[in-house]
Amino acid sequence: MIRTPLRPLARILRARERGDNPDDIEAENLRKRHEAAQDKARRRAEGRLALMASLFMLGFGVVGVRMGTLASADPTEPQSAVMSAQIVSQRADITDRSGRVLATNLLTYSLYAHPQQMVDPVGAANGLARIFPDLDATQLTRDFTGSRKFMWIKRKMSPEQMQAVHDLGEPGLLFGPREMRVYPNGRIASHILGGSGFGNEGVNSAEVLGIAGVEKAFDGWLRDPANAGAPLQLSIDLSVQSAMEQVLASSMDVMSAKGATGILMEIQSGEILAMASLPDFDPNERPRPLLKGDSSDSPLFNRAVQGQYELGSTFKIFPVAQALDLQIINPNSGINTTTPMRIGKYRINDFSNYGAQLSATDVIVKSSNVGTVRIAQMIGVDRQKEFLQKLGFFEPLPIEMVEAPTGRPLVPSRWPAVTAATVSFGHGLAASPLHLAAAYATIANDGRKVTPTLIHGRTRPEGEQVLSARAADRAVEMLRQVVTRGTAKQAEVEGYEVAGKTGTADKPRPSGGYFDNKVVSTFASVFPASAPKYVMIVTLDEPSVTGPGGESRTAGATAAPVASAIIRRLAPLVGLEPVTDEKLPVIAPRFQPRVESQPGDELMVVANQ
Repeated sequence: MIRTPLRPLARILRARERGDNPDDIEAENLRKRHEAAQDKARRRAEGRLALMASLFMLGFGVVGVRMGTLASADPTEPQSAVMSAQIVSQRADITDRSGRVLATNLLTYSLYAHPQQMVDPVGAANGLARIFPDLDATQLTRDFTGSRKFMWIKRKMSPEQMQAVHDLGEPGLLFGPREMRVYPNGRIASHILGGSGFGNEGVNSAEVLGIAGVEKAFDGWLRDPANAGAPLQLSIDLSVQSAMEQVLASSMDVMSAKGATGILMEIQSGEILAMASLPDFDPNERPRPLLKGDSSDSPLFNRAVQGQYELGSTFKIFPVAQALDLQIINPNSGINTTTPMRIGKYRINDFSNYGAQLSATDVIVKSSNVGTVRIAQMIGVDRQKEFLQKLGFFEPLPIEMVEAPTGRPLVPSRWPAVTAATVSFGHGLAASPLHLAAAYATIANDGRKVTPTLIHGRTRPEGEQVLSARAADRAVEMLRQVVTRGTAKQAEVEGYEVAGKTGTADKPRPSGGYFDNKVVSTFASVFPASAPKYVMIVTLDEPSVTGPGGESRTAGATAAPVASAIIRRLAPLVGLEPVTDEKLPVIAPRFQPRVESQPGDELMVVANQ
């Protein structure tokens, strides 16, 4: 910058020549310099003011926009902050199909100790042992007087216990807040829910993880903050589940059974309304798994999904339905039931001597092993295996439980003629009661495959057409006659048109062969038969009932009456009204009696169970 001198020599000389005062020139230049400095300072101040005004306007604008956004947003419940940045403890609720809570969270406190800060370690140990009877005062004293700097006392406790600990007045005993998973209905649906436990833990929070059942299967979904706390809605109905468990429990006691299973499923949707396995447990105090012995002796064992049982004569409807579909037989076809029947070195007998011939319908009604085997022989081994595979008996069911893969059916590795024969009447292939429910639902669903689910309202693709609708309808008619005049008369419930099949299977010995006095009895049913809506399976492990004729273990005397009691109790709960006598459809054979000889009868020989 070039500064103008206050006393320019040229102007001074000219001023002197004119006789002017040279000091006026200096005063004028000084004035101009001051004016220029003032203008510069004013422009700088104006710029600063403009900048500050812009910043204030921007700030007020941001605040205004945020206030507008909050004012226009829907009100939501504020989410509590996680006390440890590394531990996410919030978990969504689980509800039944009507929104009733099955699993939720409760704020509680944990108890931990800093032994080196304790004033009276011995007194604290004795006091804690009085408050928590499961704690050992001697062990606590050793821990408190040792070298430990930190130790957990209780992961969760009640408010009353917390107050009692607080009253001890021990500064070394400290509390930490945390969420606890609570199952308000106790044992109800315990195998479905599974249970939960703690993962990563801190003194101020803990990670809640599913350890079994749907809690484990949907663990990621239940913990996902993106779901905004939306509950997981199951297909089960709390009232129906509770009623089924009550009836099963009382029946177990009466029949001295080792275990029991009950399943109620909607046919069209595959949604399970109730699935019980007894004995059960309280998921709030989940017991430890067995480390040795038979896993089915543990209350944690889910018989409905994990149980692998030979389901006996409930299987007989499958070869008959397949033969109807293939048009090998019709309901009135004559089937050779001459007994005994020999296959190689094996003999197959019937419970009673039914004579030389029964209609295909009566093979099911009277539960003829020989007649079923002859029908299976007409079908052939390859087609028999293919049909059972389509029904789902070769793979675990894709039910939404972590236990599902362990319920893989026990399928024979080889399939000779004798295996094909025994499988046709439910021996030699072991599957879960849920597999049986899905297969019966497929028949009752006009032959279209049904896949069970525990999730309510989920849209799923339509199943494969496994069986023609006509053959499926005829099979249901046969099952109805099993109840009206066959082995399952005790399963009848007036007004509900129960159709079903009994099955009594000897339990296999671990060392080989079968027990003489231990059975698994099953009743598989659909109702109402004229328009099937529900499938129900009842399975009893080692039941026994004493009646006028003495002791009996057959499904007709054990599982069938239990199923009748359950249907009588549950049908009103699901809104199914009984049909009066005037409106009750007649479920009877739709064909004129006719006897047909079957090709190859001379090649069929017989058996011993």
